[in-house]
Amino acid sequence: MLFSGGQDSTACLAWALDRYARVETVGFDYGQRHAVELKARRTVRRNIARGFPAWRGRLGPDHRLNLKGFGAISQSALTSDRAIEMTDHGLPSTFVPGRNLVFLVYAAALADRRGLDILVGGMCETDYSGYPDCRRETMDAMQAALNLGMERDFRIETPLMWLTKAETWALAAGLGGAALIGITLNDTHTCYQGDRTAHAWGHGCGACPACELRAKGFAEWDGAGRPERAR
Repeated sequence: MLFSGGQDSTACLAWALDRYARVETVGFDYGQRHAVELKARRTVRRNIARGFPAWRGRLGPDHRLNLKGFGAISQSALTSDRAIEMTDHGLPSTFVPGRNLVFLVYAAALADRRGLDILVGGMCETDYSGYPDCRRETMDAMQAALNLGMERDFRIETPLMWLTKAETWALAAGLGGAALIGITLNDTHTCYQGDRTAHAWGHGCGACPACELRAKGFAEWDGAGRPERAR
């Protein structure tokens, strides 16, 4: 499970724990400005283990990989001090070229060593910031390349691919009720700025694209009348 400690990867972790007998997590330190997410992922894992006894036994080891060399060449707004804006290429300056591709290569190499054959990620092309490496088409191509290049039969699972952010909140509520919603609100980190200012939808600056998507999704889910057990 590619696990950043954000809202999406937390929902995916719950999804995986609900389905598979063993789930190991992997996180990446690529020199991101919002490195607070590396601390958030430890807190989320700990609180899921504490709050969900049925999942505790399925939650395997966590792996943290150093990819700072990769981050140093990307020169995006996530890894250097530059404005968050649209670039001349028509992509947000927060786009780290090839990030998900690199993550999946490392995750697959780790999975091969650990005897695992399913890679789970929170990529989504319904509510996303325009990143081409979040598309299911990209995941299909990457899955084929990994299997050809490693002589394996990996499957890349993307449970959020066709969900809006409101539907991601609903998925979390359906999987873990109020307890998982509480962990998502209090412990996860999504903000590109690394800001931990509290809001109704969680923590963040409230202005970056990640915060805007998260806040909008929460408002839509909450306004639509979230299930009673998620209140």
